[in-house]
Amino acid sequence: MLFPSQLLSGRWTAVLGLLTAFSALIAPAVSVKEHDFKKCHQSGFCKRNRAFADQALATSSWQTPYHILPESRSFQDGQFQAVILKTINDQGETVRLPITVSFLKSGTARVTVDEEKRQKGEIELRHDSKARKERYNEAEQWVVVGGLDLDKEAKLAFEDKTQATVKYGPSSNFEAIIKFAPFGIEFKRDGATQIKLNDRGLLNMEHWRPKIDKPEPEKKEAEETTTEEKKEEEQPKGEDESTWWDESFGGNTDSKPRGPESVALDISFVDYEHIFGIPSHAGPLALKETRGGEGKYEEPYRLYNADVFEYILDSPMTLYGAIPFMQAHRKGSSVGVFWLNAAETWVDITKAKDSKNPLALGIGAKTSTHTHWVSESGLLDVFVFLGPTPQDLAKTYGELTGTTAMPQEFALGYHQCRWNYVSDEDVKDVDRKMDKHHIPYDVIWLDLEYTDEKKYFTWDSHTFPDPIGMGKQLDGHGRKLVTIVDPHIKNVDGYSVSTELKSKELATKNKEGNIFEGWCWPGSSHWIDAFNPAARAWWASLFQYSHYKGSMENTWIWNDMNEPSVFNGPETTMPKDNIHHGGWEHRDVHNLNGMTFHNATHHALISRKQGESRRPFVLTRSFFAGSQRIGPMWTGDNQAAWDHLQASIPMVLSQGISGMPFSGADVGGFFGNPEKDLQTRWYQAGIFYPFFRAHAHIDTRRREPYLAGEPYTSIITAAIRLRYSLLPSWYTLFRKAHLEGTPITRPMFYTHPTEEAGFDLDDQFFVGNTGLLAKPVTEQGKESVDIWIPDDEVYYDYFTYNTVPTSKGKKVTVDAPLDKIPLLMQGGHIFVRRDIPRRSSALMKWDDYTLVVTLPKDGKSAEGELYVDDGESFDYEKGQYIHRRFVLDSTAKTITSVDAEGRDEKDIKPGDWMKKMQECEVGVDKIIVVGAPASWNKKEVTVESDGKTWTAEVEYTPAEKGGRAAFAVIKKVGARIGADWKISFA
Repeated sequence: MLFPSQLLSGRWTAVLGLLTAFSALIAPAVSVKEHDFKKCHQSGFCKRNRAFADQALATSSWQTPYHILPESRSFQDGQFQAVILKTINDQGETVRLPITVSFLKSGTARVTVDEEKRQKGEIELRHDSKARKERYNEAEQWVVVGGLDLDKEAKLAFEDKTQATVKYGPSSNFEAIIKFAPFGIEFKRDGATQIKLNDRGLLNMEHWRPKIDKPEPEKKEAEETTTEEKKEEEQPKGEDESTWWDESFGGNTDSKPRGPESVALDISFVDYEHIFGIPSHAGPLALKETRGGEGKYEEPYRLYNADVFEYILDSPMTLYGAIPFMQAHRKGSSVGVFWLNAAETWVDITKAKDSKNPLALGIGAKTSTHTHWVSESGLLDVFVFLGPTPQDLAKTYGELTGTTAMPQEFALGYHQCRWNYVSDEDVKDVDRKMDKHHIPYDVIWLDLEYTDEKKYFTWDSHTFPDPIGMGKQLDGHGRKLVTIVDPHIKNVDGYSVSTELKSKELATKNKEGNIFEGWCWPGSSHWIDAFNPAARAWWASLFQYSHYKGSMENTWIWNDMNEPSVFNGPETTMPKDNIHHGGWEHRDVHNLNGMTFHNATHHALISRKQGESRRPFVLTRSFFAGSQRIGPMWTGDNQAAWDHLQASIPMVLSQGISGMPFSGADVGGFFGNPEKDLQTRWYQAGIFYPFFRAHAHIDTRRREPYLAGEPYTSIITAAIRLRYSLLPSWYTLFRKAHLEGTPITRPMFYTHPTEEAGFDLDDQFFVGNTGLLAKPVTEQGKESVDIWIPDDEVYYDYFTYNTVPTSKGKKVTVDAPLDKIPLLMQGGHIFVRRDIPRRSSALMKWDDYTLVVTLPKDGKSAEGELYVDDGESFDYEKGQYIHRRFVLDSTAKTITSVDAEGRDEKDIKPGDWMKKMQECEVGVDKIIVVGAPASWNKKEVTVESDGKTWTAEVEYTPAEKGGRAAFAVIKKVGARIGADWKISFA
C-alpha cells in the first residue's frame, strides 16, 4: 500500500507538522520507482563481486586463491571437515576458513564455510558497535526443520593429497569429488556430473581486516597539478575500499562496524539449460540470463525483501519476499541448490555451450547454466539436491524446510477485500449483498482504517462501534473476518501497546542500542523485534480475546508491511546497522524479518484462548524459505492491467515449485480501475490461485462482483461457484502438499519432465494431480486460447464433455468467449466435487459428493483420491480424517472406493466430526463418467457397501460424432464417503 495524502484527516493534526518536516524522507513511499532501489553497481558488495568475476573470467591463467589444507581434512559418519586457506597477498599470507561437507540421509549434501577469525570473535568492531562479531549462523534455526540426519553409510571412496571422493545417497549412486587445490566440488549422479561449486573460481569470502585510516593526500594548488598527475590520482590504488566501512544511498548512510564480509560462489549446472525458482520476481517462470544481450537482463536477480509497490514487470528487481532455492531441469533430470543466507543476495545467471570439447560446439552441443551467488554477510551455506525428478526436489526440500501448513478449509474459498471497508455497517451490507446475488465467499477483510488512528488492536469507535455485532452476522453465515495487524507500533503516549513495547525493551534497536524510530502508516513508529522470544510471548498476549476486544473466534489476521517497510528508511526499509535480539545486525537477518513476525502472529493465534485448538490463518506479504509452514502469501501491490494479470500466473507457479504453494495475486489488480472484461477474466484466472482474494486500493472504485453488472456479475459468479464446487479437490491437494511438499498448481516441466517443449511454458498448468489442465485468458479481446498438449492422452472440455482433438507436443485451439474458462480434463483421472451451491464453505460441510471419472484413451482405468477432515482443528493429526482412493478397474467394469492408507474404518475411534459424518450419512450423490463405453448404456448398476447391496439408476448419453464424448451419470449412489464400496457395471 502507498501513503496517500488524502489519508491525513483531522486526527492527524498533532503530527501534521512532523509529517511535513519529513515529507522529503517519506517521498519514496509515495512514489516508488525503479531508481528508488539499488542496482548492482550501487550495492558495494555486489559491485565488488561482479568486478571480481569479470577479472577472473577474463584472465586465462586465473586460479582461485582458495585451497584446502590437506592435513586438516577428516571424514567421519558422513561428514567431511577441513580448513580452506585463502591466500590474500603476494607474500603468501592466508586466512583460515573452516569447511564442513555433510552428506545427509535424504541424499542432500550440505556445504558450509565459516571464517575462523570471526568465528572465534578475534576481530574488532568500529563505531562502538553493539553487534555480534561472528558471521550470522542462526538462519538454520528459523528455516530448517528436518532432514539433517547424517548418512553414516556414506563412504570415502578415494582420497589422496589432491582430492577426496565420497559416495552417498540412495544406493550410493551420488558422488562428491572434493578438490583441494584449487578448491572446488563436483557432484555426480550415476557417474555423470550434475553440479559444480567454484568451477569458475568465483568463490570469494571477504575476510575481516582492520580499518587503516590513511592520511588525506596533500592538495596542490590548481595550477601546480599537471594533467598526468590528475590521471594518476584518478587511477584506483589496490582494492576499492569506498564501500567497505560505510555506504550511502538515497540520503541514508549505512555504517559497517564489521567491515566488508560478503560471501560469493559460482554454481554451475552442467548440461542444464532451463533454470527455475528464487522467487519472488515479476518475470517469467524460466529464469533469464543477467549479463545483457537481446531478451536478457542487465542486472542480477536480487533477493532483498522490500516494499516495492507498482512493481516493474519482466524484471529481476527485488520484491516482497525471497526464497533462495533454484532448480535446473533437462529432459528426464532435475537438480537444485538452496542458498541458506538471509542477507541481501544477488544472483547472476549465464549460459554457455560446452567449451571443454570444441568438437561439440555445433549441432547437438549441450548448454550449461552458470550462476554466481553473492550475499552481503553470513556463512556460505549451500544445500545440493541431485533429484533426479522434480518430485524428488520437492520432497527433499520439503523435508528440509517444512511443507505448507494444513489450512482451514475456509482459507481455500473466496476472500473479499479492499482498502478499506469504511464501517461495520459497510461490512454487513457487503455481506448481505453477496447473499442477495448468490455469490459465495468465505472471508471479508479490513485494512488499517478500522483502527483507532492506526493503533493496532483497537477499533475506530465512530466507524466500527460494534465489531462483535459485525462478527456475529458473519459467523451466522459461516464466514470469517480478517483484520490487518502490522509490525510497526505507533509511537504515541497513552497507547498501551507502545508503552509496553518500550518499557519491556522488545523493539528493534538502532546502531547505538536505543529503540529504533522510523515512519510508517501511523507516523512515528517502533518495530517489534520478533527474533526475541520475550517479544513473541508478549505479542501472543495481545491477541487474547480479553485484550484484542472486538475480535472473535472467526477473526483472523493479515500481516502486511513486514519486510519491514519503513517509509523514511533506506530503500523504504530498515537500516542495515540496526540491532536485533542476540546482537545481530539487521543486514544479517533482513530476509528473515518478515518470517519471524509472521511466525509470532501464527503462534499468537494458536494460544489466544486456552483449549482453542484451531489452525491459524495469517497472510503475509514478506516471506523466506520456511514461511510455507506458517501461512499463505500474496504477490503484493499489483496493477489493474492485462500484463499484471499475465504476470501473476508465472509468479504463483514459481512460488509453488519453490516450496510455498499457498499463494495468490490480488484479483482485479490493487492499483487502478479494471475495465469489466479485465475484471471478469481476472476472476476466471483467480479461481486457480491456491489463495483466492480480490483486493483494491482505497482510491479505486468499489468493485464487488455484484457491482459489475450483467453479464459480468453472472460470469464472475459462475467462476467463483466453480472454485467452490471443486473445493474437495483443492483441499485434497493441500493435504498432499502438506505431506509431500508438492506444488498445487503445476507447470508443464513438473508434470511432464521429459517433454522439453513444455519446459518454458508458464501460462498453463495442471491443478495438482486431478488431470484438470487450465489456461486462463490473459489478453484483452482474446476469445480463444492455444493449449499445448504434453502427452498422447485424451482430453475433454470440462463444461461440454467435448473430446478435444489433440496431438502430443502440439497446440490445440480452444474457444473461450468471455463466459468460458479454458479448462480441459485429462483422461485417466477421478476428481471430486460438491455441486450444491452454498454461500460459504462452512455451509457445505455435510453435503454429499460428486465424483467425475474421465476415461483414458485406451478406456481401461482411472483413479483419484479424496481427503476430508473437520476443516479447522488439529484432530487430523490424531487420525480423525477420511482419505479415500477411487479406482476404475482396467476392464472398466467396476469403480471401487478404499481407504488410501489401508486403514480399516472399524479401527478408527471416531471423534465428534467423524460421528457427525456418519450420522448425516454424508456420501456419494452421483458419479459422472466422461467417455463412458456404449456397454454402459443400461438403466442401473449394482452398489455394494456396508454389507448391503442395492441398485442405482444410470442415465447414459451417447457420443456425438466429432463433438461431445459419451457420458454416464450414476444417480443417487448412496454409499457413505468414509466407507468401502464397489459399483459394478457388468
